[in-house]
Amino acid sequence: MSQVETAPSTVDPGSGGFGVWADLVGQGRAVDTLRRAVAGGPHAMSHAWLITGPPGSGRSNAARAFAAALECESADRTMAGCGECRGCRTALSGAHPDVTLVRTEMLSIGVDEIRDLVRRASMSPSVGRHQVLVIEDADRVTERGADALLKSIEEPSPRTVWLLCAPTPEDVVATIRSRSRALHLTTPQPAAVAELLQRRDGIPAEQAVAAARAAQGHIGRARVLARNPEARERRHAVLQIPGRLRSLGACLTAAEQLVTACSAESAQVTAELDVKEREELERALGVGTKGAKSRSAQAALRELADQQKARAKRFERDALDRALTELTGYYRDVLNAQTGAAVEPINVELAEQIAAQASRSRPEATLRRIDALLACREALETNVRPLLAVEAMLVALVRADRPD
Repeated sequence: MSQVETAPSTVDPGSGGFGVWADLVGQGRAVDTLRRAVAGGPHAMSHAWLITGPPGSGRSNAARAFAAALECESADRTMAGCGECRGCRTALSGAHPDVTLVRTEMLSIGVDEIRDLVRRASMSPSVGRHQVLVIEDADRVTERGADALLKSIEEPSPRTVWLLCAPTPEDVVATIRSRSRALHLTTPQPAAVAELLQRRDGIPAEQAVAAARAAQGHIGRARVLARNPEARERRHAVLQIPGRLRSLGACLTAAEQLVTACSAESAQVTAELDVKEREELERALGVGTKGAKSRSAQAALRELADQQKARAKRFERDALDRALTELTGYYRDVLNAQTGAAVEPINVELAEQIAAQASRSRPEATLRRIDALLACREALETNVRPLLAVEAMLVALVRADRPD
């Protein structure tokens, strides 16, 4: 189960409200919907919810807060989600026996894992009001897994609630989408994200504002940028790429450096975890001890290695996606400078560089550059080799001024 911090139980005008809702910044309308469901309003509750929203909008946090409020011990259901009672605290921490939080580090969630969840969903709650199952990456459920999940959603147990999180409704198969109540979150404003970083994490005001603006409303990314100097350095390096693209050779060199950096970032995150997982599995299998079944042990270790390889691939792809997001923000600033749009820039610290880029090109070429970034993201999603996808993108950035 995933571990999360317990939300403070203070009312704040820049947040979703009090208690478990306090950190859902900029989501007042969604919080009102969830609170009405918890309170038992007419037609307000559903046995299955599909919570969607752009990256960083707080989908997982909303699902966890909803789960905690459903298990809240407050007798007044209009005040459920106090954040103080045992039900709220254990649900948020992942320790509540009737709340299951699922978040994959792999590329997909398979049918076996979904079947385990379906079996759990058929059980009556042991201590709480509901049996709540949260799938934070419902868009990663395989086709066979979706088939297994559908039956449980079609024939729900009386006190079971499914909370499915995905970027968009279209990321979930239509049969599940049609049987779930939709709840859409919006991207919070940078000011609201900055306020959260100051209140919850103790980030100094100036640093919080800069991180929130750079993260473009992505709460988790803003927190990393505010607290991690290495993350800020990696972002700065990515934003220097457009100024280095003077030739085909420069494109190929920049592509290799970017992919290598993302791969190294993934390896740094996963290396220690990989070793720990292997050591734990070897102990469980009795590797190196008398009587150990070497053949079955080797098969289990190979399976673990395959899973770790898939996780590293996902982390590398996520790192590349962050780089593409930074470059998209850069060219958005360029486009705004070219068109005179009254939009607050993302990269304030690069104002001179962006102005120079804007003066050397035309808005049409900038739009082609943004299209190239989107095409690269789509290529990565279809498992094109990262280096090839990034090389093609950077070459397209150079050629945008002469599309013919």
